[in-house]
Amino acid sequence: MNPLSGTLIVFEGIDGTGKSTQVHLLADALRKQGHTVVTSFEPTNGPAGQRLRQSMREGRLSPQQELDLFHEDRRHHVETLINPALQRGETVILDRYYFSTLAYQGTRGFNIDELRQLNESFAPQPNLLFILELDIETALSRIGVRDGQGNDFEKHETLSACAKTFSQLQGDFIHRLSADQPPADLHQQVLATILAASQPQP
Repeated sequence: MNPLSGTLIVFEGIDGTGKSTQVHLLADALRKQGHTVVTSFEPTNGPAGQRLRQSMREGRLSPQQELDLFHEDRRHHVETLINPALQRGETVILDRYYFSTLAYQGTRGFNIDELRQLNESFAPQPNLLFILELDIETALSRIGVRDGQGNDFEKHETLSACAKTFSQLQGDFIHRLSADQPPADLHQQVLATILAASQPQP
């Protein structure tokens, strides 16, 4: 029996932690092992996701408008891609999920606990959540932000607040790993964590 059948794996963390790289490395590794893997990301390229990306480039929407779009985008993502793939027994790997909404929209005044409860009412909880941790200055240097420039998501104050939220998330499915190491080494830690989690419990 495939221990990863219908498994949802998510990578989270502030910008610059290398989430996308780890998604690709893990997907390639699992496919070589014979698993059927679906990768995706949020915001998606759907209509609501595209509006969110436009707002990041051209000016922020109001907090409520932005939050509503994130939820619209995620509901569509869950209904059209995530749940169908899980039901087919595939392994789904995401670059960002509702935990980013908790972190980033939390900086705009929304209650994090209420946001989590709302999202988990329609979005499946991950089997494994990898939170990649990195100090803010290193993250900013990786994403090429200098002297406080960059969009609102890339400012020191915002990233610090988001990192704090990520550090406070609780759940036995959460695994925190240092992103301040070579991607290949981090990938091996991810694989080891997945292997340990997939072993039958005594």
